[in-house]
Amino acid sequence: DRGLWGGLLVLGNAPCSFSGDISEAQIEGIPADDTFGLYGGTDAADNSGVIQYISIRHGGALIGEGNEINGLTLGGVGTGTIIENIEVVANVDDGIEFFGGTVNVSNLLVWAQGDDAIDIDQAYSGTIDNAVVVLGDFSDHALEIDGPEGTTDGSFTLQNVTLIGNTTTDKGEYADFRSNAQGTTSNIYAYGFKDDSDIELDNDGVATNYNDGFLSFSNWEIVLPAGVTVVEDLFVNKAQTVTVSGFGSEGTAVTQGTQTVGASTTGLSWTYSNDAGNLGF
Repeated sequence: DRGLWGGLLVLGNAPCSFSGDISEAQIEGIPADDTFGLYGGTDAADNSGVIQYISIRHGGALIGEGNEINGLTLGGVGTGTIIENIEVVANVDDGIEFFGGTVNVSNLLVWAQGDDAIDIDQAYSGTIDNAVVVLGDFSDHALEIDGPEGTTDGSFTLQNVTLIGNTTTDKGEYADFRSNAQGTTSNIYAYGFKDDSDIELDNDGVATNYNDGFLSFSNWEIVLPAGVTVVEDLFVNKAQTVTVSGFGSEGTAVTQGTQTVGASTTGLSWTYSNDAGNLGF
């Protein structure tokens, strides 16, 4: 079941990169006339409290066309906030979406979201450490990464992540890097995807960032889908005019069970997903 309720939204006063360089914006999923939906500011160390060992299930109700509620929405959340040991199950839209902010998060699990599992926007500049994504029959991307919308830059870190694909979903991509994305991905393990799934540089801006070192990849280990023989073929540059060199050299083909990177799953044994999905953590 999906869309049985809304979701959890946490809004803070940490920096975000907005179009027009405005200081605050209204979060998606909250009516535009509700001032409780504002987020963003100048306090990188902003404290929105402690969120630990939370299971968010069957959310994502829409309040209007294009006004989506993610399982967990983090808007302008600062480093003073503690977020760890979180799972999101069967959300209509994204699993967890970061709108700017600086918060560091760890031990995440997203299972069977409708859109993207982990979504980064507006120059989020924190660290996501130790995360597992399990795509469902209707899931889109495991990772969707966008960059700044204004002149404020920010660079994310995404590390120690396991991506488990699904061959039934019509979409089911590994990752889409878009819109001037800036950051680092490392120690990523992926398996179970379709042969036409890819890790994509979406446009000229993000391809330029890759060439200039503002977007980097290291230690991606992938179990090749049937029909794919070269790991570099999974890394695709779809920029309109910018060519890249070496994209895909960061990937290594492995067989399932021989990986040396990815998430440590023992800390996620408490989750509903582990039990209901027989994940074996």
